Amino acid sequence: MNMIKTLKSNKFRKFKGLLLLFVCLFSSCQVQFKMNGSSIDYTQIKTMTIVDFVNRTAFYPPMEQVFNEALKDIYTRQTRLMLVPRNGDLQLEGEITGYDITPMAIGSNSIAQETKLTITIKVRFVNTKDQKQSFESTMSAYQSFQSSRNITEVQDELMAEIVKELSETIFNRTVANW
Repeated sequence: MNMIKTLKSNKFRKFKGLLLLFVCLFSSCQVQFKMNGSSIDYTQIKTMTIVDFVNRTAFYPPMEQVFNEALKDIYTRQTRLMLVPRNGDLQLEGEITGYDITPMAIGSNSIAQETKLTITIKVRFVNTKDQKQSFESTMSAYQSFQSSRNITEVQDELMAEIVKELSETIFNRTVANW
C-alpha cells in the first residue's frame, strides 16, 4: 500500500514539475501580432493631425467630406493614435486635384464600351519624430464602369471604392512602412 502511495506521489511531483516548467516557459515568451499592419512606436508617437483635404476639382462636391471621413476613420480604427486639430506627432494634409473620366475599350462601332473614373490627390506627410519618413506625393486610383451607364448612376459606388483604395494607400505609406 505504501508503495502505491509513493508511486502516485512521484507521478504527481513529476506532473507538477512539468506543469511548472511549461508555465515558466510560456510566461517568459512574448508573441506580438500586428493585425493592422502599422509599425508605429507608440512610446514616441501618440498624436496625429489630419487637415481636411480640399476638393480643388469642380466635380462631385460630396467627395471632399467622404474622403476626409474615410481617411480619419482608417487611422482611428487601425491605430491607437489620438487625432488632434494641430501639431500632431504625425501630420497629414493635401488636396484632391483630379477627377478625370476617360473612355476606354473602344468597340467595333468606334464607341467606348468602358469608361474609367480616376481621382488624383496630392499628399503631404510630416513625421515630427523622424523627418526621413516625411514625404510629398501625388497618388491616384481609378474604377471602370460600362459606358452604357451614366456617371451620375455609378458615381457614389465608384467613389466609395476609390476613396477606400486611396485611404489604404496613404495609411500604408505613412504608418505601415510599405
